[in-house]
Parts: sequence; C-alpha cells; structure tokens
Amino acid sequence: MNIYTYIVLSFIVSIYLIKTIADLLNVKNITNNIPIEFENYFDKEKYEKSQKYLKTNTNFSLVSSTITILIQILFIVLGGFNYVNNIAISFGFGNIITGLIFANILLLISEIIKIPFSLYSVFVIEEKFGFNKMSLKTFISDWIKSQLITLSIFSLIFALILWFFTNSSNLAWFYAFITVVVFQLFLTFIAPIAIMPLFNKYTPLEDGQLKTSIETYAKKENFKMKGLFKMDSSKRSSKSNAFFTGFGKYRRIVLFDTLIQKHTVEELTSILAHEMGHFKLGHIIKHMIFSFASTGLMLYILSIFINKTWLYDAFLLNSQPIYAGVIFFAFLYSPISLVLSVIGSYFSRKHEFEADSYAVTTYKHPQDMINALKKLSVDNLSNLYPHKFKIFLEYSHPPTLERIKTINLLYLL
Repeated sequence: MNIYTYIVLSFIVSIYLIKTIADLLNVKNITNNIPIEFENYFDKEKYEKSQKYLKTNTNFSLVSSTITILIQILFIVLGGFNYVNNIAISFGFGNIITGLIFANILLLISEIIKIPFSLYSVFVIEEKFGFNKMSLKTFISDWIKSQLITLSIFSLIFALILWFFTNSSNLAWFYAFITVVVFQLFLTFIAPIAIMPLFNKYTPLEDGQLKTSIETYAKKENFKMKGLFKMDSSKRSSKSNAFFTGFGKYRRIVLFDTLIQKHTVEELTSILAHEMGHFKLGHIIKHMIFSFASTGLMLYILSIFINKTWLYDAFLLNSQPIYAGVIFFAFLYSPISLVLSVIGSYFSRKHEFEADSYAVTTYKHPQDMINALKKLSVDNLSNLYPHKFKIFLEYSHPPTLERIKTINLLYLL
C-alpha cells in the first residue's frame, strides 16, 4: 500500500465513523415521555414498540455497515480491483466493453453482499414489528427486476461517459454532464409508465368522496394532472405514503392503498395539498437544479483526477484504464458527496415546512394536516425525538413534532 491508499481508506473510515456517531446519539436521545401532542395516538405499549423498532434498526444498521466497510477495506488492500480488472481484460474486448464488464462485476458483487442484510431486514425486523407483507417470491422477483433495470441503465450511461472521456479530452466532463441530465429527465417521464408498474399495480382511484375532494382542490389550485391512482403497496408493507410522479400534464398522484385505509378524506386531501405545494412552490425544480449542479461538479472534478497515476496506485491497480478511474473517483469524492447531501437535506427540510404551510393555507384544514402527520408517525413507528446531529446529517424531512408545533403556532393558536 502507499500514502494514497491510506488517504482513501481514511475517507471511508471517517464517513463510517461520522454516521455511526449520529446513529448512537440518535438512540441515546430516546425518551420514555410520550409527547402531549401524541397522547391520544400513542399508548405506552405502542410507544415502547416504536423505540424498540428504532433500537433494532440502528443495531442492525451498525452491524451491516461495519461488515460492509470491512469487506470494502479488505477488497482494496488485497488487490480486489486488480483481480476484477484482469477478469474483465481476459475477455479481449475493447476499452468500453471491458469497462462495462469491470463495472458490472463490481456492481453485482456489491448487490450480492447486500442480499443477506435485505433478507434479514424484511423477513426478520419488518416481520417482527408487523410491517412486512412481502413473500419470498416477491422479494426475489423484485431483486431480479431491479438488478436488470439498474444494470441496463447504468451500463448505457457508463458506456457514454467512458466514450466521452476517451474521445473528447477537455470537454468530456461537459458532454457527460449533458448526457446524465438528459437521462435523468427522460427517466422522470418514463419511470411512471414503464418502470414502476413492473413492481406495483396502479389502478385509477374509484369515484367517490375522496376523488371528488382531491379533484376539487386541484382544480381550485389550477393544478393539472394525468390522474389519481392507488398503488397496491399492501402486498409488500403495511407502511403508508403518497407521492407525485411526472411533470406538466403527465403528473400523477399516487396513494398507497394502506394510506387510504387509515386516513379520513380531509386528512388525505391535506397530504396531497402538501405534495402539490412542492410543485407550486418550485421545490421540485430547485431539487433538480441542485442535483444537476452536483452532478456537474462531480464530473468536472473527475476530469481533473481521471488521468492522475496516484488515483490508480491508491487502489493497487497495475494499469490506468479510464473505466477504473471513474469507479475509483467515487471513493475519493465521498467527502464532497457527504457535504452536498447535508446541504441538500437542509433545503429539503426547509421545503417541507413551506409545503406544510401551503397545504394548510390553501386547503384550510390545519387540524386534519396535524392528524395526518400523527397517524403517519404512529403507523410507521417513527422516531419522535431524533438527535439534532442525526437530523443535520441525514433527515430530508423535519421531525414530526417540529412540523406539528409550527402548524399549531402559525394557524391554530
């Protein structure tokens, strides 16, 4: 090993320690006191169950992340990348095809390592706490489909990036950036139509009070959409959620069937009003711009390091193929990625408060919004007292109590 290997390993270990500290602080922050806001929603038994759920998931996360990082370190120091590269080269193809073989072998190894952890999470932890509704057959089917989709999309984008960095010299990062942006926009449109239905069944929301309420509100807000859909999420989990997909007239509102079962019409309309708020306030566009800017920054920095000999030496590779440099750079970029993630999460939390405000000022049912937040927290066994460092580092949504107190302060008190 050389000094560059130690630098890369220090990045990996440092990020692992930062996230581990956040998890430990988060568990330590647990309190037995049920918040007054949840007195009629959480009983003592259910609240203790939510705390056990947090502890169990945290402990499992610590074990799985520790094993994963040890495998990563061993793979690097034992020359695993060089071994995989020799396999890729042995097929005798050109640079781009060889690069795809190299990258896909690594991706497949990574996904196979995750399988035992995913199985334990779904069929032990989620099962124990009453969330799992997935059969082993569905798990296997989902895994195979997700791998085929991921490998296909990844291979196409990776091949184009390799081609640009092989043939376009100084402007390679810019051409690669444009390519990635186009693909992201394309997937935003195509995913609801071609990808998501491979995993769940989407049926139009039947006529009734709920559909009328949502459509009336959407019309009042001049919010155009393709349609209202119900998703059969109950075949995988009892957890509840709702989301929007697509852009412009192709926007779709999707409600989990579990969500519909547990909430009133006013609560569901409040939830959808919140989601509409994200569109009306430009949060979706802002998020995409931030994501595109982050991608551009990453690719530009990649163009600076891609031809540096020490980058390949750090991973104990005997040659300097560009395809390996792209993979290695991801490790080197991880501290910047963490910082950008923290910044993105900060603005995401800010946007959630703004969307809450939009929902209660336009739909004018603040108490129903609060009730919906409470039910979602209870049904999903959410942590009501996350540690501030955990929030800072990872939370894309503000803690439920903060959202409830803000709505109370501004609209009910």
